[in-house]
Amino acid sequence: MVRILYLVHDLDDSAVWRRMSMLEAGGAEVTLAGFRRGTTTLPRAARILGQTRNGRMGQRLGAVVRAVMGARRAFGDLARPDVILARNLEMLGLAWRVQGLWPGGAAPGLVYEVLDIHCMMLGAGGRARVMRAVERRLMRRAGLLVTSSPGFLRAYFMPYRQIGAGTAVKLVENKVNGFDLVPATQTLAASPSAVPTIGWFGILRCAASLACLDAVTRGAPGRMRVVLAGRPALDAIPDFHAIVAANPDLDFRGAYRNPDDLPQLYGGVHLAWLVDRYDAGRNSDWLLPNRLYEGCLHGAVPLALAGTEVAGRLEALRIGLVLGQFNAGDLARLMGTLDPARLAQLAAAVRLLPDTAWVADKAEAADLVQALARTAAGARVTSEGRAAAMNGAGP
Repeated sequence: MVRILYLVHDLDDSAVWRRMSMLEAGGAEVTLAGFRRGTTTLPRAARILGQTRNGRMGQRLGAVVRAVMGARRAFGDLARPDVILARNLEMLGLAWRVQGLWPGGAAPGLVYEVLDIHCMMLGAGGRARVMRAVERRLMRRAGLLVTSSPGFLRAYFMPYRQIGAGTAVKLVENKVNGFDLVPATQTLAASPSAVPTIGWFGILRCAASLACLDAVTRGAPGRMRVVLAGRPALDAIPDFHAIVAANPDLDFRGAYRNPDDLPQLYGGVHLAWLVDRYDAGRNSDWLLPNRLYEGCLHGAVPLALAGTEVAGRLEALRIGLVLGQFNAGDLARLMGTLDPARLAQLAAAVRLLPDTAWVADKAEAADLVQALARTAAGARVTSEGRAAAMNGAGP
Protein backbone atom coordinates (compact mmCIF):
# COMPACT_ATOMS: atom_id res chain seq x y z
CA MET A 1 0.00 0.00 0.00
CA VAL A 2 1.30 3.45 -0.94
CA ARG A 3 1.60 5.79 2.05
CA ILE A 4 0.86 9.41 1.13
CA LEU A 5 1.32 12.57 3.15
CA TYR A 6 -1.07 15.11 1.63
CA LEU A 7 -0.19 18.75 2.38
CA VAL A 8 -2.95 21.26 1.60
CA HIS A 9 -3.42 25.00 2.04
CA ASP A 10 -7.16 24.88 2.88
CA LEU A 11 -8.62 21.99 4.84
CA ASP A 12 -12.04 23.63 4.61
CA ASP A 13 -12.16 23.19 0.83
CA SER A 14 -14.43 20.26 -0.04
CA ALA A 15 -12.24 19.53 -3.09
CA VAL A 16 -9.46 18.49 -0.72
CA TRP A 17 -11.68 15.83 0.81
CA ARG A 18 -12.78 14.62 -2.62
CA ARG A 19 -9.14 14.12 -3.57
CA MET A 20 -8.43 12.31 -0.31
CA SER A 21 -11.40 10.02 -0.95
CA MET A 22 -10.08 9.32 -4.44
CA LEU A 23 -6.63 8.44 -3.15
CA GLU A 24 -8.08 6.06 -0.56
CA ALA A 25 -10.38 4.48 -3.15
CA GLY A 26 -7.27 3.89 -5.26
CA GLY A 27 -5.67 1.88 -2.45
CA ALA A 28 -3.52 4.49 -0.72
CA GLU A 29 -3.07 5.17 2.99
CA VAL A 30 -3.37 8.94 3.37
CA THR A 31 -2.31 11.30 6.15
CA LEU A 32 -3.82 14.76 5.64
CA ALA A 33 -2.20 17.92 6.99
CA GLY A 34 -2.70 21.58 6.28
CA PHE A 35 -4.07 24.98 7.18
CA ARG A 36 -7.61 25.98 8.03
CA ARG A 37 -9.67 28.85 6.64
CA GLY A 38 -12.84 28.11 8.61
CA THR A 39 -13.82 26.99 12.09
CA THR A 40 -16.47 24.32 11.51
CA THR A 41 -15.83 20.66 12.28
CA LEU A 42 -13.79 18.90 9.61
CA PRO A 43 -15.19 15.72 8.03
CA ARG A 44 -12.32 13.68 9.49
CA ALA A 45 -9.20 14.09 11.56
CA ALA A 46 -6.29 16.00 10.05
CA ARG A 47 -3.02 17.53 11.26
CA ILE A 48 -3.74 21.24 11.67
CA LEU A 49 -0.73 23.43 10.85
CA GLY A 50 -2.35 26.80 11.50
CA GLN A 51 -5.06 29.25 10.47
CA THR A 52 -4.89 31.36 7.29
CA ARG A 53 -7.17 33.89 5.61
CA ASN A 54 -8.44 34.36 2.08
CA GLY A 55 -6.57 36.98 0.08
CA ARG A 56 -3.94 37.57 2.81
CA MET A 57 -0.82 36.33 1.03
CA GLY A 58 1.54 37.90 3.57
CA GLN A 59 -0.25 36.22 6.43
CA ARG A 60 -0.32 32.91 4.55
CA LEU A 61 3.42 33.13 3.85
CA GLY A 62 4.10 33.77 7.51
CA ALA A 63 2.01 30.75 8.47
CA VAL A 64 3.96 28.56 6.05
CA VAL A 65 7.30 29.82 7.41
CA ARG A 66 6.17 28.92 10.92
CA ALA A 67 5.10 25.48 9.68
CA VAL A 68 8.51 24.96 8.07
CA MET A 69 10.23 25.86 11.32
CA GLY A 70 7.91 23.58 13.29
CA ALA A 71 7.93 20.69 10.81
CA ARG A 72 9.73 18.25 13.10
CA ARG A 73 7.24 18.90 15.88
CA ALA A 74 4.27 18.51 13.49
CA PHE A 75 5.48 15.36 11.68
CA GLY A 76 8.15 13.83 13.89
CA ASP A 77 5.86 11.01 15.01
CA LEU A 78 4.80 10.12 11.46
CA ALA A 79 6.23 7.02 9.78
CA ARG A 80 8.12 7.81 6.58
CA PRO A 81 5.58 8.24 3.75
CA ASP A 82 6.28 6.94 0.27
CA VAL A 83 5.06 10.16 -1.34
CA ILE A 84 4.40 13.73 -0.29
CA LEU A 85 1.60 15.28 -2.34
CA ALA A 86 1.80 19.09 -2.15
CA ARG A 87 -1.33 21.00 -3.15
CA ASN A 88 -0.11 24.38 -4.49
CA LEU A 89 3.17 26.29 -4.25
CA GLU A 90 3.06 27.10 -0.54
CA MET A 91 2.79 23.41 0.28
CA LEU A 92 5.54 22.53 -2.19
CA GLY A 93 7.89 24.74 -0.19
CA LEU A 94 6.83 23.04 3.04
CA ALA A 95 7.27 19.63 1.40
CA TRP A 96 10.98 20.36 0.79
CA ARG A 97 11.48 20.69 4.53
CA VAL A 98 9.32 17.69 5.40
CA GLN A 99 11.18 15.48 2.92
CA GLY A 100 14.31 15.72 5.06
CA LEU A 101 12.70 14.59 8.32
CA TRP A 102 13.55 10.91 7.78
CA PRO A 103 17.34 10.61 7.35
CA GLY A 104 19.12 7.36 6.70
CA GLY A 105 17.01 6.20 3.78
CA ALA A 106 15.33 7.24 0.59
CA ALA A 107 13.49 10.54 0.80
CA PRO A 108 9.78 10.36 0.01
CA GLY A 109 8.83 11.07 -3.57
CA LEU A 110 7.42 14.53 -4.22
CA VAL A 111 4.31 15.32 -6.29
CA TYR A 112 3.09 18.85 -7.04
CA GLU A 113 -0.68 19.29 -7.42
CA VAL A 114 -1.90 22.46 -9.18
CA LEU A 115 -5.62 23.20 -9.48
CA ASP A 116 -5.29 26.87 -10.39
CA ILE A 117 -2.64 29.42 -11.29
CA HIS A 118 -2.45 32.40 -8.95
CA CYS A 119 -2.26 35.83 -10.59
CA MET A 120 1.03 36.61 -8.82
CA MET A 121 2.71 33.90 -10.94
CA LEU A 122 1.81 35.61 -14.22
CA GLY A 123 3.19 38.45 -16.30
CA ALA A 124 6.58 40.04 -16.91
CA GLY A 125 6.87 41.94 -13.63
CA GLY A 126 9.65 41.36 -11.15
CA ARG A 127 7.49 39.67 -8.54
CA ALA A 128 6.04 37.23 -11.09
CA ARG A 129 9.51 36.34 -12.39
CA VAL A 130 10.75 35.71 -8.86
CA MET A 131 7.72 33.55 -8.03
CA ARG A 132 8.16 31.46 -11.19
CA ALA A 133 11.85 31.04 -10.42
CA VAL A 134 10.98 29.81 -6.93
CA GLU A 135 8.46 27.38 -8.40
CA ARG A 136 10.96 26.06 -10.97
CA ARG A 137 13.52 25.48 -8.24
CA LEU A 138 11.06 23.72 -5.95
CA MET A 139 9.86 21.56 -8.83
CA ARG A 140 13.34 20.14 -9.33
CA ARG A 141 12.55 17.53 -6.69
CA ALA A 142 9.03 16.85 -7.99
CA GLY A 143 8.76 13.69 -10.02
CA LEU A 144 5.17 14.37 -11.04
CA LEU A 145 2.89 17.33 -11.72
CA VAL A 146 -0.83 16.67 -11.23
CA THR A 147 -3.17 19.24 -12.77
CA SER A 148 -6.86 19.40 -13.63
CA SER A 149 -6.99 21.16 -17.00
CA PRO A 150 -4.92 21.06 -20.20
CA GLY A 151 -5.40 24.83 -20.29
CA PHE A 152 -2.93 25.20 -17.41
CA LEU A 153 -0.30 23.30 -19.37
CA ARG A 154 -0.83 25.23 -22.61
CA ALA A 155 -1.10 28.70 -21.09
CA TYR A 156 1.31 28.52 -18.15
CA PHE A 157 3.53 25.52 -17.55
CA MET A 158 4.73 25.08 -21.13
CA PRO A 159 5.23 28.70 -22.29
CA TYR A 160 6.94 29.69 -19.04
CA ARG A 161 9.00 26.47 -19.07
CA GLN A 162 8.08 25.58 -15.51
CA ILE A 163 8.31 21.82 -16.04
CA GLY A 164 11.72 20.18 -15.85
CA ALA A 165 12.82 17.29 -18.04
CA GLY A 166 12.49 14.85 -15.14
CA THR A 167 8.93 15.81 -14.19
CA ALA A 168 6.06 13.73 -15.55
CA VAL A 169 2.57 15.22 -15.99
CA LYS A 170 -0.73 13.66 -14.96
CA LEU A 171 -4.08 15.19 -15.95
CA VAL A 172 -6.76 14.45 -13.35
CA GLU A 173 -9.94 16.38 -14.13
CA ASN A 174 -12.31 17.65 -11.44
CA LYS A 175 -14.76 14.81 -11.92
CA VAL A 176 -17.26 13.65 -9.34
CA ASN A 177 -15.99 10.70 -7.31
CA GLY A 178 -18.22 7.78 -8.29
CA PHE A 179 -17.45 5.99 -5.03
CA ASP A 180 -18.81 8.99 -3.05
CA LEU A 181 -22.09 9.33 -4.92
CA VAL A 182 -25.33 9.29 -3.00
CA PRO A 183 -27.56 6.44 -4.23
CA ALA A 184 -30.51 7.78 -6.19
CA THR A 185 -32.94 5.97 -3.91
CA GLN A 186 -31.74 8.04 -0.96
CA THR A 187 -32.18 11.50 -2.47
CA LEU A 188 -35.14 12.61 -4.53
CA ALA A 189 -34.15 15.29 -7.04
CA ALA A 190 -36.21 18.46 -7.14
CA SER A 191 -38.05 19.65 -10.24
CA PRO A 192 -37.07 22.96 -11.84
CA SER A 193 -39.55 25.80 -11.72
CA ALA A 194 -41.54 26.77 -14.81
CA VAL A 195 -39.25 29.72 -15.58
CA PRO A 196 -35.67 29.15 -16.81
CA THR A 197 -33.50 28.71 -13.73
CA ILE A 198 -29.73 29.02 -13.39
CA GLY A 199 -27.84 27.27 -10.59
CA TRP A 200 -24.56 28.73 -9.32
CA PHE A 201 -23.06 26.47 -6.66
CA GLY A 202 -19.76 26.09 -4.83
CA ILE A 203 -17.37 28.85 -3.78
CA LEU A 204 -19.12 32.03 -4.98
CA ARG A 205 -16.28 34.47 -5.60
CA CYS A 206 -17.02 36.17 -8.95
CA ALA A 207 -18.44 39.64 -8.31
CA ALA A 208 -18.94 40.18 -12.05
CA SER A 209 -21.11 37.06 -12.29
CA LEU A 210 -23.32 38.17 -9.42
CA ALA A 211 -23.67 41.66 -10.92
CA CYS A 212 -24.60 40.22 -14.31
CA LEU A 213 -27.15 37.77 -12.93
CA ASP A 214 -28.60 40.46 -10.71
CA ALA A 215 -28.98 42.88 -13.65
CA VAL A 216 -30.61 40.33 -15.95
CA THR A 217 -33.16 39.18 -13.39
CA ARG A 218 -33.98 42.79 -12.43
CA GLY A 219 -34.49 43.61 -16.11
CA ALA A 220 -37.16 40.93 -16.46
CA PRO A 221 -38.71 40.34 -13.03
CA GLY A 222 -40.16 36.86 -12.60
CA ARG A 223 -39.05 35.65 -16.05
CA MET A 224 -35.91 33.84 -14.87
CA ARG A 225 -34.49 32.74 -11.54
CA VAL A 226 -31.04 32.13 -10.10
CA VAL A 227 -30.44 29.65 -7.28
CA LEU A 228 -27.16 30.14 -5.41
CA ALA A 229 -25.68 27.77 -2.85
CA GLY A 230 -22.33 27.25 -1.21
CA ARG A 231 -19.76 29.55 0.36
CA PRO A 232 -19.72 33.19 -0.77
CA ALA A 233 -16.22 34.68 -0.76
CA LEU A 234 -17.02 37.89 1.08
CA ASP A 235 -13.50 39.24 0.55
CA ALA A 236 -14.27 39.23 -3.20
CA ILE A 237 -18.01 40.09 -2.96
CA PRO A 238 -18.45 42.01 0.31
CA ASP A 239 -22.01 43.04 -0.57
CA PHE A 240 -23.10 39.55 -1.59
CA HIS A 241 -25.85 39.18 1.01
CA ALA A 242 -27.21 42.68 0.43
CA ILE A 243 -27.50 42.14 -3.34
CA VAL A 244 -29.25 38.79 -2.91
CA ALA A 245 -31.64 40.07 -0.25
CA ALA A 246 -32.73 42.95 -2.50
CA ASN A 247 -33.61 40.73 -5.50
CA PRO A 248 -36.49 38.21 -5.16
CA ASP A 249 -35.26 36.32 -8.24
CA LEU A 250 -31.92 35.53 -6.55
CA ASP A 251 -32.40 32.63 -4.12
CA PHE A 252 -29.42 31.90 -1.85
CA ARG A 253 -29.71 28.50 -0.13
CA GLY A 254 -26.58 28.71 2.02
CA ALA A 255 -24.02 25.97 2.57
CA TYR A 256 -24.64 22.45 1.33
CA ARG A 257 -23.18 18.97 1.72
CA ASN A 258 -21.13 17.67 -1.17
CA PRO A 259 -22.01 15.21 -2.68
CA ASP A 260 -25.13 14.51 -0.61
CA ASP A 261 -27.08 17.60 -1.67
CA LEU A 262 -26.00 17.74 -5.32
CA PRO A 263 -28.99 15.81 -6.77
CA GLN A 264 -31.44 18.11 -5.00
CA LEU A 265 -29.60 21.29 -6.00
CA TYR A 266 -28.95 20.52 -9.65
CA GLY A 267 -32.28 18.78 -10.02
CA GLY A 268 -34.00 22.04 -9.16
CA VAL A 269 -32.40 24.12 -11.94
CA HIS A 270 -32.20 24.01 -15.72
CA LEU A 271 -28.74 25.50 -16.25
CA ALA A 272 -25.39 25.27 -14.44
CA TRP A 273 -23.48 28.60 -14.34
CA LEU A 274 -19.88 27.90 -15.40
CA VAL A 275 -18.91 31.50 -16.08
CA ASP A 276 -16.07 32.82 -13.90
CA ARG A 277 -14.56 36.31 -14.33
CA TYR A 278 -12.79 36.39 -10.96
CA ASP A 279 -9.43 36.06 -12.74
CA ALA A 280 -10.48 36.92 -16.30
CA GLY A 281 -7.97 36.33 -19.07
CA ARG A 282 -5.96 34.00 -16.89
CA ASN A 283 -6.98 31.28 -14.46
CA SER A 284 -10.70 31.78 -15.09
CA ASP A 285 -10.18 31.10 -18.79
CA TRP A 286 -7.99 28.01 -18.35
CA LEU A 287 -9.74 25.91 -15.72
CA LEU A 288 -12.29 23.10 -16.03
CA PRO A 289 -14.42 23.64 -12.91
CA ASN A 290 -15.97 20.84 -10.89
CA ARG A 291 -19.34 22.54 -11.58
CA LEU A 292 -19.06 21.21 -15.15
CA TYR A 293 -18.91 17.59 -13.99
CA GLU A 294 -21.38 17.90 -11.09
CA GLY A 295 -23.95 19.76 -13.14
CA CYS A 296 -23.87 17.50 -16.18
CA LEU A 297 -23.95 14.35 -14.07
CA HIS A 298 -27.15 15.57 -12.41
CA GLY A 299 -28.81 16.70 -15.62
CA ALA A 300 -28.20 20.46 -15.64
CA VAL A 301 -27.30 22.14 -18.94
CA PRO A 302 -23.88 23.82 -18.70
CA LEU A 303 -23.60 27.53 -19.56
CA ALA A 304 -20.09 28.85 -20.28
CA LEU A 305 -18.38 31.89 -21.80
CA ALA A 306 -16.86 31.84 -25.28
CA GLY A 307 -13.08 31.67 -25.48
CA THR A 308 -12.59 29.71 -22.26
CA GLU A 309 -11.34 26.16 -21.76
CA VAL A 310 -14.74 25.02 -20.53
CA ALA A 311 -16.50 26.51 -23.58
CA GLY A 312 -14.11 24.59 -25.81
CA ARG A 313 -14.96 21.40 -23.96
CA LEU A 314 -18.70 22.01 -24.39
CA GLU A 315 -18.26 22.65 -28.10
CA ALA A 316 -16.23 19.45 -28.48
CA LEU A 317 -18.95 17.47 -26.68
CA ARG A 318 -21.73 19.31 -28.55
CA ILE A 319 -23.65 20.15 -25.42
CA GLY A 320 -24.62 23.19 -23.41
CA LEU A 321 -24.80 26.89 -24.14
CA VAL A 322 -21.96 29.32 -24.83
CA LEU A 323 -22.39 33.01 -24.09
CA GLY A 324 -20.70 35.07 -26.81
CA GLN A 325 -19.95 38.17 -24.74
CA PHE A 326 -20.01 38.64 -21.00
CA ASN A 327 -22.64 41.28 -20.42
CA ALA A 328 -26.21 41.46 -19.17
CA GLY A 329 -27.62 42.19 -22.64
CA ASP A 330 -26.17 39.07 -24.26
CA LEU A 331 -27.21 36.90 -21.32
CA ALA A 332 -30.75 38.31 -21.41
CA ARG A 333 -31.02 37.60 -25.15
CA LEU A 334 -29.73 34.05 -24.66
CA MET A 335 -32.15 33.36 -21.81
CA GLY A 336 -34.99 34.73 -23.94
CA THR A 337 -34.51 31.88 -26.43
CA LEU A 338 -35.04 29.17 -23.82
CA ASP A 339 -38.60 27.97 -24.02
CA PRO A 340 -39.53 24.58 -22.47
CA ALA A 341 -38.92 22.70 -25.73
CA ARG A 342 -35.43 24.16 -26.16
CA LEU A 343 -34.52 23.43 -22.54
CA ALA A 344 -35.71 19.83 -22.92
CA GLN A 345 -33.63 19.43 -26.08
CA LEU A 346 -30.50 20.77 -24.37
CA ALA A 347 -31.02 18.54 -21.34
CA ALA A 348 -31.49 15.47 -23.55
CA ALA A 349 -28.12 16.11 -25.24
CA VAL A 350 -26.41 16.13 -21.83
CA ARG A 351 -28.09 12.87 -20.79
CA LEU A 352 -26.88 11.13 -23.96
CA LEU A 353 -23.27 11.29 -22.78
CA PRO A 354 -22.01 8.43 -20.59
CA ASP A 355 -21.47 9.00 -16.88
CA THR A 356 -17.76 8.28 -17.41
CA ALA A 357 -17.47 11.80 -18.89
CA TRP A 358 -18.31 13.22 -15.47
CA VAL A 359 -17.50 10.52 -12.91
CA ALA A 360 -14.16 9.12 -11.74
CA ASP A 361 -14.45 5.44 -10.88
CA LYS A 362 -12.15 3.21 -8.85
CA ALA A 363 -10.08 2.41 -11.92
CA GLU A 364 -9.24 6.11 -12.36
CA ALA A 365 -8.50 6.38 -8.65
CA ALA A 366 -6.15 3.38 -8.85
CA ASP A 367 -4.47 4.89 -11.92
CA LEU A 368 -3.70 8.08 -9.98
CA VAL A 369 -2.32 6.18 -7.01
CA GLN A 370 -0.16 4.06 -9.34
CA ALA A 371 1.28 7.25 -10.84
CA LEU A 372 2.17 8.41 -7.33
CA ALA A 373 3.70 5.01 -6.60
CA ARG A 374 5.90 5.30 -9.69
CA THR A 375 7.08 8.67 -8.42
CA ALA A 376 7.96 7.07 -5.08
CA ALA A 377 9.86 4.30 -6.85
CA GLY A 378 11.74 6.84 -8.94
CA ALA A 379 12.71 8.77 -5.81
CA ARG A 380 14.05 5.57 -4.22
CA VAL A 381 16.16 4.77 -7.28
CA THR A 382 17.55 8.31 -7.32
CA SER A 383 18.38 8.21 -3.60
CA GLU A 384 20.07 4.82 -3.92
CA GLY A 385 22.09 6.05 -6.88
CA ARG A 386 23.29 9.08 -4.96
CA ALA A 387 24.19 6.96 -1.95
CA ALA A 388 26.14 4.53 -4.12
CA ALA A 389 28.02 7.37 -5.78
CA MET A 390 28.95 8.84 -2.41
CA ASN A 391 30.26 5.45 -1.29
CA GLY A 392 32.36 5.10 -4.39
CA ALA A 393 30.21 2.34 -5.88
CA GLY A 394 28.53 4.47 -8.52
CA PRO A 395 29.57 4.79 -12.17
